[in-house]
Amino acid sequence: MTDAPPPEYKGPKRVFSGMQPTNGLHLGNYLGALKNWVALQNQYDCIYCIVDLHAITIEPDPKGLAGRCREVAAAYMASGVDPKKSIIFVQSAVREHSELAWIFNCVARMGWVERMTQFKDKAGKDEQRMSVGLFDYPVLQAADILLYKGTHVPVGEDQKQHLELSRDIAQKFNNDYDAPAFFPLPEPLIQGPGARIMSLRDGSKKMSKSDPSDMSRINMVDDAETIMQKIKKATTDPNPLPESAEGLKGRPEVENLVGIYSAASGRPVNEVLSEFGGKGFGVFKPALAELLASELGPIAAEMRRWNADPGALDAILRVGAERARAIAQPIMAEVRKVVGLWHA
Repeated sequence: MTDAPPPEYKGPKRVFSGMQPTNGLHLGNYLGALKNWVALQNQYDCIYCIVDLHAITIEPDPKGLAGRCREVAAAYMASGVDPKKSIIFVQSAVREHSELAWIFNCVARMGWVERMTQFKDKAGKDEQRMSVGLFDYPVLQAADILLYKGTHVPVGEDQKQHLELSRDIAQKFNNDYDAPAFFPLPEPLIQGPGARIMSLRDGSKKMSKSDPSDMSRINMVDDAETIMQKIKKATTDPNPLPESAEGLKGRPEVENLVGIYSAASGRPVNEVLSEFGGKGFGVFKPALAELLASELGPIAAEMRRWNADPGALDAILRVGAERARAIAQPIMAEVRKVVGLWHA
């Protein structure tokens, strides 16, 4: 006799994702996440958060944090995330995130969290000097998703481990509290070719705001001339572009640029190479820069328009927080009952 499979979650399908309000969003944020979010909001109920609680795990910035939250909200909407279709809000405005994170701290196991490679990557040799919050980041991330009973999370390859932890926590909670299928086991929505945009200077490193060289990234607010200069100086090799994707192996910088063109144009890599294969970078780079300038130009203008009206941004974020709380508060009330916490 075999054990029966656990019951399946029967609730609504719901997407949850978020970004930290750190300085300056770049092409990796746009092609790797925002462009995909826009498409998802036509298929799912979507909740897109600005995760300011995660942002304070490394360095406090009490004067600049709120302003950066507004800037990220502006980037969301300039990219096409519609606050009427999707919920856009700031994480700390819904206090249930922190409450559920504490309960999940009591569900998660130390060994699970210790295995998370992103903490090791960020901490490096300074592990003992890092905040407990940075170590515990993935547990709060699980709470972010499951507070809304999120069923799907758009992730790149580097985030799959964190999502696995969220699934483990959900399953253990359901088992420990004899609450079958209370929380869903969130599924990854692996993003397309733009999921992992690499540095323009080093194809082995992800494009990052923390890279000291501004030439390593295309910022979402860069103008056409700046984009052209950065793409022109992007690291490549002396050989022409290959005629098929097979020829990109062992050429990480070239693979990155072709991947960027593919993601920005919506064309498969092999189709891009059928046009540019055999040609030099003197032909390909200007074409890529022109494509990016035409894609990002209207977004940058819209970001500037939103950033000039912080009151309008705040109003949208307040409404978003109200909508998020309307989902989160009843779920959190259920959690308290399941856990057995005292409640009036």
